[in-house]
Amino acid sequence: MLLSSAAWAASPLLAARRARRSAALLVPLTGDRSALGLSIANAARLAETDAAALSVIDTGGSAAGAVRAAQAAVKGGATMLLGPLSADETRAVAAAVAVPVVALTNDAGARGGGAFVFGITPAQATSAILGYARSRGIRRVLAVDDGSPWSRASVAAAKAAQTDLGLSITVVPATDGGLPAGVEGDAAFVPGAAVALAPALKTRGIQLLATVQALDYRADAVGALEGAWIASPDPDRFATFATEYAARNGGRPGAIAALGNDAAMIAKTLREADAMTREGVLRDAGFDGVTGRVRFRSDGSCARDFAILVPTNGVYQKVAESRGA
Repeated sequence: MLLSSAAWAASPLLAARRARRSAALLVPLTGDRSALGLSIANAARLAETDAAALSVIDTGGSAAGAVRAAQAAVKGGATMLLGPLSADETRAVAAAVAVPVVALTNDAGARGGGAFVFGITPAQATSAILGYARSRGIRRVLAVDDGSPWSRASVAAAKAAQTDLGLSITVVPATDGGLPAGVEGDAAFVPGAAVALAPALKTRGIQLLATVQALDYRADAVGALEGAWIASPDPDRFATFATEYAARNGGRPGAIAALGNDAAMIAKTLREADAMTREGVLRDAGFDGVTGRVRFRSDGSCARDFAILVPTNGVYQKVAESRGA
């Protein structure tokens, strides 16, 4: 009887403790990236409608501002941080606080020390499309580097993965005419300006492989990419989210706003399970969201599902899924 009474008395205290658990979203609400910060905040509030469970704090777009925001959030009771945006901000915040940080950067180098990189990284998208290509019989791949940061990182990821995937990767520079003369392959991996190179690749009968950076919904662009294989978050999921976002806020959200929505969903899921801890973030089940299912790893990276899209008759058709790239 005494034990039963104690349990009864503790349950309201436990409920109160759970109710007090909260997360904070760290985004720039002032400065050059304030419009992006606002769109992320608006997207996050679609996933978490309880204002007491998710506060939004301005970072000003700097590492120092992000640290001040993080410290204020933790002092106010936040047990998990969502954001900040950049790798520099993420490293500074992870060094300043002792709570899990689900950062929106896509720089894999920012992971660790309590920070989890939640952005869509070049390595994730590269692994997804090359894995699919290998399953379709591709063996020799020309990796086309146009010099952009995404392209350079993607090509480096392709070279690093070639042995595990059983591929032969040859790195070539992008040229105005498409590809350097004399190079041959079963496919060309073009993580950057895929639309511009697509016609030349079709002429040479080379399969085009691309990532989310290639997505372009203009009719002429979709036509140019006809038949390409592209790794991307599922556009149907994004369309549903974009419709809800527009109905609430107006305008069209971008991919980073979608990450903000998913980060808020992760925090809400863990809050409801009373698991807003590092162990909670690392749960085996992972999390499902607009940008696809993810499962975090102990080194601060995450495995992410992608859709494989093929532009056909003017639309992007989903033909397969890549699990846990």
